[in-house]
Amino acid sequence: MEKLVTTAWLAQNLARILAEKPDQENIVILDASAHLPAAGRDPLAEHTDAHITGARFLDLPSLQDTASPVPAALPRADQFADRLSALGVQPDDHVVLYDDSALRSSARAFFIFAMFGFTNVAILDGGFAKWRAENLPVATGVTEAPPSDFPLPRQLTDTVRSKADMLANIDSRKEQVIDARDAGRFAAEVNDAVHGLPGGHIPGAKNLHFAQLFNTDGTFKSPDELAALFDDAGIDRSAPITASCGSGMTASVILFTLELLGHSHYALYDGSWSEWGADPDTPKQTGVAA
Repeated sequence: MEKLVTTAWLAQNLARILAEKPDQENIVILDASAHLPAAGRDPLAEHTDAHITGARFLDLPSLQDTASPVPAALPRADQFADRLSALGVQPDDHVVLYDDSALRSSARAFFIFAMFGFTNVAILDGGFAKWRAENLPVATGVTEAPPSDFPLPRQLTDTVRSKADMLANIDSRKEQVIDARDAGRFAAEVNDAVHGLPGGHIPGAKNLHFAQLFNTDGTFKSPDELAALFDDAGIDRSAPITASCGSGMTASVILFTLELLGHSHYALYDGSWSEWGADPDTPKQTGVAA
């Protein structure tokens, strides 16, 4: 299974997915929708009202470590294992993630799965909006599945950066930093109203707004177009990259795009601007990227 699958591919395989034939690979569809609080949307209510037939609800907004001092922190290994067990996911399943979110939140879910070594995972290109636009099978309610006994995974810590790591990187510049927020917040032309903070960015960061990576129908642009966007932003795709955003959500879109382009030397600054911008002692930069 490719990392990015089409609606046509998923529709073609849907009957087999629902049949759960033991002699074939098991494909599990998970709704990974999450929204900003200001959007006023309830992902569970929307999933119950309509979802891809056979899809299970991941509840991505609650899949975080609330005990961590990092805002909206990535989940712990035990939380990930418990959630997949409750959803009936087995380690050898093939998982297809989708969302119906302006944040393209399935990329955050993809990062979490990859962080815990779950490699048989893909994102549905165009998400639920494209699926519905093509009048493909939709169901209501909540899909139940027998629970599994998903084992405690090992976390790949080399893919996550802390505030201390980012502070050290300002001097060393060992890793390029890409900020996925819009240009206005990045340059401090406007406040970061999403997180109730002034605008600005980590010193030395480059700006590539995640929304630029998509076509008008919500699908990812072609590899050549995506590569050109990184090049135009002054990013060396052959060198290590760390992505940041407001809270670690849309930065994951940048990282997934790098996956599509064959770049694997990347990491996520999980605290992002919600942590960095809130700390009076961290250095901030304004204006466009140098």
